Amino acid sequence: MHEVRLKTEGERRTKAPQLKHKIYVGCSGWRYWKWRDAFYAGVPQSDWFEHYSAAFDTVEMNASFYSWPTVANVQAWRRQPRNRDFVYTVKVCELITHVKRFRGTKTLIRDFGLIADLLGERMGCFLFQLPPSFHYSKARLNAIVSQLDPARRNAVEFRHRSWWNEEVYRAFRRAGIIFCSCSGPRLPDELVRTADDVYVRLHGPQRWYRHDYSDAELKVWADRIKASGATRVWIYFNNDYDAHATNNARSLHRLLAPRSSPRKHPLPDTASRVRLDSNVALAGGLRPRSRAP
Repeated sequence: MHEVRLKTEGERRTKAPQLKHKIYVGCSGWRYWKWRDAFYAGVPQSDWFEHYSAAFDTVEMNASFYSWPTVANVQAWRRQPRNRDFVYTVKVCELITHVKRFRGTKTLIRDFGLIADLLGERMGCFLFQLPPSFHYSKARLNAIVSQLDPARRNAVEFRHRSWWNEEVYRAFRRAGIIFCSCSGPRLPDELVRTADDVYVRLHGPQRWYRHDYSDAELKVWADRIKASGATRVWIYFNNDYDAHATNNARSLHRLLAPRSSPRKHPLPDTASRVRLDSNVALAGGLRPRSRAP
């Protein structure tokens, strides 16, 4: 269906787009009410994305997890950032990961990728987040590996510790799939590298989404990442309560690249700011009351 729809958009991508930076540090979403005073103080809600993208070069797209994105959505996302180096990681729709759980989803994965390809040079990674109830089995591992397109940057996040095993690492290395390392309750606290890129999500080691990482905790992750030998790193903070994510992201970026820390650019005059339309407003993903597990 989507292939027909996209025929006029150009040839299908044969490899992931080349990116300028080697270190991408950002947050898992940007549109959170709890950030109003801590991060968006004095900024009209319509300018929140402009403010975020002036401070960071990347964001994890959450809206695409809860609702299948349209061509219009993605085209709007591509146009929106004034920061010419800004890239998105797109969280793959829960229909694939939580409803069908990789059962017969190859066509859905392909169709989702074709739409996301419209981001062009702003396309970073595809993030496949799986639920805690999705335990390891060889059949499930094979289902994942056989359905992902090696021409894309695919990162897979597991929420059950059974997936931290050498058989998974070997299969991902052969397929070029990025194993998403996590900082989260009851998950192994370690950095796993299975591809040229490493991908890290920091949710909070004791409580989901609420932890404020100390300088010492961030240094541990910075040292692991530096020692990994990765070609490129993707790090996203998902501890969004009280805007800890924005502060922690800046701090970790300084540890990894002190000469190119995230900017603190002043916003342009209100009259010249780009206003969010309904498609772009979806990008930050105001989270539903019940979050994805």
